[in-house]
Amino acid sequence: MSDMLKRENVQIVDSCKDWEDSVHVAVQPLVDGGYVKPEYIDGIIQNAKELGPYFVLVPDLALLHARPEQGAIKKQLAVTVVRKGVEFKKGEPCRVLVTLAAEDSDSHIDVMRILASMFADPANIEKVATAETADDVYSLFVNFPAA
Repeated sequence: MSDMLKRENVQIVDSCKDWEDSVHVAVQPLVDGGYVKPEYIDGIIQNAKELGPYFVLVPDLALLHARPEQGAIKKQLAVTVVRKGVEFKKGEPCRVLVTLAAEDSDSHIDVMRILASMFADPANIEKVATAETADDVYSLFVNFPAA
């Protein structure tokens, strides 16, 4: 997981104006690091407007992503904890936003297996959502068993 998640791509924020602002905040570290183009943000927002919040997988967790051709450059994750949560669906706030960038449709399969295993247990989502520092969030991800 440490090759897929760099410490500088993990952040904790108190709140966001709305769901669109949260997408900007969550994806910006990947833009800054050269993992995605700025239009990747627009791709996620546009897809959500067309398809609904397809990226809300379970309560309190959103896996933000767009198609590779919408601006992904190379494989990487970013994790944003929004303390006050953000509502992609009315009445269902998400505090954990995991952004996935992958340059093709297959290169991220291994990391998806790890994330699926990690977030199959709601207690792990809660640990991430309530972690004290971004370093703590980062440790939860990189120390989660790969298999």
